[in-house]
Amino acid sequence: MTVPAPKIGPVLATFVVANNMIGSGFFLLPASLARSGAVTAISWFVATLLAVVLGGAFARLARDYPNLESPDDYVRPALGRDASFIATTMYWVSSWIGNNAIAVAAFGYLVMLLPFDGSQPGVQVAGQIALIWLMFAINLLGPRPVARFQSFCVVFGLLPVAVVLIFGWGSFDTSLYEAAWNTTGAEWNTDKPVPQSDFSLAFASLAPIFWAFVGLETGAMVAGVVRDPARNVPLATIGGVLIAGVVYLISSVLVMGIVPAQELADSSAPFALVSGAIFGAWAIPVIAAAAALKATGTLGGWMLVTGELGARAARRGFLPEIFGRFNARGAAGWGLLIVAISMSVIALLTLTPKVSSQFEMIIEAVVMLVVLAYAAAGSSLLIGTSARRPSGKDRLFGIGAIIACILLLASYPLTMLLGGTAFVVLAWLAFRLFGKTPPGDSSRR
Repeated sequence: MTVPAPKIGPVLATFVVANNMIGSGFFLLPASLARSGAVTAISWFVATLLAVVLGGAFARLARDYPNLESPDDYVRPALGRDASFIATTMYWVSSWIGNNAIAVAAFGYLVMLLPFDGSQPGVQVAGQIALIWLMFAINLLGPRPVARFQSFCVVFGLLPVAVVLIFGWGSFDTSLYEAAWNTTGAEWNTDKPVPQSDFSLAFASLAPIFWAFVGLETGAMVAGVVRDPARNVPLATIGGVLIAGVVYLISSVLVMGIVPAQELADSSAPFALVSGAIFGAWAIPVIAAAAALKATGTLGGWMLVTGELGARAARRGFLPEIFGRFNARGAAGWGLLIVAISMSVIALLTLTPKVSSQFEMIIEAVVMLVVLAYAAAGSSLLIGTSARRPSGKDRLFGIGAIIACILLLASYPLTMLLGGTAFVVLAWLAFRLFGKTPPGDSSRR
């Protein structure tokens, strides 16, 4: 008789959710947000509230679908196969495009430890592509080595950063923070040379900031290994979101009051810059190494997730069969090869003189795509199925999730929304023309 694997409790599940959100955004967002200013603290507060609402929606879904593996599990029963294709594939696309942002952050810190000028765009893109292929090679070894590598990076990558958050307040300068409140129109700010109101800045910053909360759905995805999921998944999801939100908000306020906004915006490693201002020059390489380690571990872990998501989508007829092939070590090798090639192309296409600008460009595209999966989650709760009629709380969380997604999408420029819409429509048309329905599946409509 096989003994079932021990399940995790609410505390460990909470930190699993929080860790999936505290990643590259923690290390590079301060540089991107410095071009707007400290007013983005308001955006962090609002984004945390939106993430709590969306997390609550996924926690409700986890009750009815405790073995969630992909958006297809909860979208298709309520909304049909076409909507499920859009939610599942856009979530998959967002995962591997998002890996590029992690690679940007990882090399932005790693280059500070290397004996050459990392400010050149050619060096940046070469380093990012090298990291992508290194993580591809590690993933070919199978899930276990990736998990061990990621665990090592998490432990040794976050400890020095925690020291900065705890002891950095002694170097906090209130006047510096006030001067950085709204940096649009500043002489150095060529990205935003025209002054903007605090409200418009805070609202427009919601999308890039929400990158930090991508991963809030993982509490529902691991419901099958959590004790008493009906009680503990909501606790873990909301708790994880709040921990991540508080950490991000505190760090955002802290860095804006220690280093001038112009220096942050021009830096590829803002947290290392802050550590140098607090502890001295010796701390810069230490924090740079820790941040590079954490971001690299996150990149390896998310590439594993991307391979798994692609394999599941292939088994359900949403992607070509090649994405569902595993090697002898349990890695989705061919799918990861295609992903690594695609990521390399994205790295070349998004290259900009400033690392922070490249990072922001990528994460805005990611959030737009992943919000579609979140909106589908809300719609599934609101509509329900013939077998699972929605309760009043289901409808409340569904409506809240849809409103949160609308607010996030409304923060985008119209041109980006039109481009995202065109991409989704083209993908759907390709699915309708070339997609295959798995044997025994009669749900396509």
